Amino acid sequence: MMNFANRISRLGTEQAFHVLARAKQAERDGRDMIHMEIGDTDFQTPQPIVDAAIQALRDNKTKYLPSAGLMELREVLATQLSESRGITAKPEELVVTPGGKPMIFYTLLALVNEGDEVIYPNPGFPTYESVINFIGAKGVALEMKGENGFNFDLAELRRLANANTKLIILNSPQNPTGGILTHESLQAIVDIAKQYDAWIFADEVYSQLVFEGKFESILSIPGARERTIVLDAYTKTFSMSGWRCGYGLCPSKEVADVIANLINNSVSCAANFTQWAGIAAWKDPSMPQAVADMREELRKRRDVLYAGLENLEGVSCHLPQGAIYLFPDISGTGRSSQDVYNFIFDEANIAVLPGTSFGRFGEGYIRLSFANNSVPRIQEAIKRLEAVWPKLIG
Repeated sequence: MMNFANRISRLGTEQAFHVLARAKQAERDGRDMIHMEIGDTDFQTPQPIVDAAIQALRDNKTKYLPSAGLMELREVLATQLSESRGITAKPEELVVTPGGKPMIFYTLLALVNEGDEVIYPNPGFPTYESVINFIGAKGVALEMKGENGFNFDLAELRRLANANTKLIILNSPQNPTGGILTHESLQAIVDIAKQYDAWIFADEVYSQLVFEGKFESILSIPGARERTIVLDAYTKTFSMSGWRCGYGLCPSKEVADVIANLINNSVSCAANFTQWAGIAAWKDPSMPQAVADMREELRKRRDVLYAGLENLEGVSCHLPQGAIYLFPDISGTGRSSQDVYNFIFDEANIAVLPGTSFGRFGEGYIRLSFANNSVPRIQEAIKRLEAVWPKLIG
């Protein structure tokens, strides 16, 4: 029998990929599955980005790069982040990673010791809790409640924070809830981080997918810049999940150098040609309209799915202001999240996720992505749910 390191038992998983595998097997068995489980989009990567990648390959841009990333890309990212966040970002403060998840790993490895406390949103992106546990830190779950729009409960945040708090994680717009943190929440996070000299990790990968109002970064709050690492990625903004291109803005070159050394020791660098494609994503003049068109289509899909879910008995749904998910409260059905997930999968041939995939406070919810399917396909999903729902309630 193989004996694994003790730390492996502390490593969690992202359930979406397991459900995706189950749904793919169901399709091989002849079932017509509607995929609402994975946080992806069905849009094509915009052609200028594809063309830039092809040209980079033709130009033999397939070799190693500095671990921190291509300087030409970091210069473009510094300009974009400076303009969008209203701050001054320097290329040497940026690191480029193969996707967004590595920045979660690298940040926690760089800043948090065993036994340190990390406050994180729950329900929330499962990698936060998984990596916190993996490195031997103490995860402190802050419940995100539907009744307050899945914002931080500031009284609870102040109760949980203490001298042992090393890092506060936020995600806005949020996965899985679609909630957006208010200005008041962002201000409180900065104030508490300053009080206890803690770091902040801001996952802003859905910053371009805000449907009502404007995106507000925590970097807009005075005092945040010098203690905050911001994660962003091309995954959702440009429909590039498989390209694996993410990046992090660090508060200083010193922090970026530490992250770059972790990249050096793990993956060496992100792929060369995808970084050249990343430049085109932010520089091509057609991209702002392409992103706006995608955002409007996602809003339409959100509204159709929301209206359909609201009509189901025992379901109450928060209208998300951003991201690509609906996180309906299904506690009124009298069934657990796992039961409802299995029922929908087995009876309606729709792949969703139980809310508990995102932490213990996800019980009573399920998550559905509205980015993977056209409006007609979402309407088909609603019809299927309406047809089988009386069996669940009865």
